[in-house]
Amino acid sequence: MVDLETKQAEFHPDKAGNFDPKAYWEEYTSAHMRVAKETFETQMDTIIKMVDMAEEVIKRGNKVLFFGNGGSAADSQHIAAEMAVKLYQERSPIAALALSLDSSALTATGNDYGFDQIYQRQIRALGYAGDLAVGLSTSGNSPNILNGLKKARRMDMQTVGWSGATGGKMPPLCDLMLLIPETYPGRIQEMHITLGHMFVGMLEQRLGLV
Repeated sequence: MVDLETKQAEFHPDKAGNFDPKAYWEEYTSAHMRVAKETFETQMDTIIKMVDMAEEVIKRGNKVLFFGNGGSAADSQHIAAEMAVKLYQERSPIAALALSLDSSALTATGNDYGFDQIYQRQIRALGYAGDLAVGLSTSGNSPNILNGLKKARRMDMQTVGWSGATGGKMPPLCDLMLLIPETYPGRIQEMHITLGHMFVGMLEQRLGLV
């Protein structure tokens, strides 16, 4: 696996400030295909285990809670929306919620208690024992994600972490870890949304909704 500094250097212009879009294209697509290949070779069992967990959660009337920061917040919303609405074709909704959607709750919590508390507060308010909490962090070290996972565990929820490389500080807080074999955040997020689509598609089939 290439380290983060090396990966970031791939996409920097040379010292003269020259930029070759064709070279950038080749470097970017080569990096994407390398990470995709390694991800598909290593993460199939993890996604299948997550589908197993989610199937049990949904069948007993619970829900899946997703949370992340920045691009990972967008990925959380993307996956939760495809569960609650649909991915491929008409079907019944699957109970899922992204915790980054309520700007009033997030900013009030950040202002009154600190940004590192925004997700644990939401989980405390909206979560129930038996739910599945899915935290997304490319580094695995985001304090608000870690605090959310800790709160979910204290509330008897199952926890899943989506990260990259070794998962940072997330693994001890998670029943299952999805780890993209990469450190560059962009590559990790590209794989997260791809595997998110696979997860939703498999869950639809497992629940007999399509």
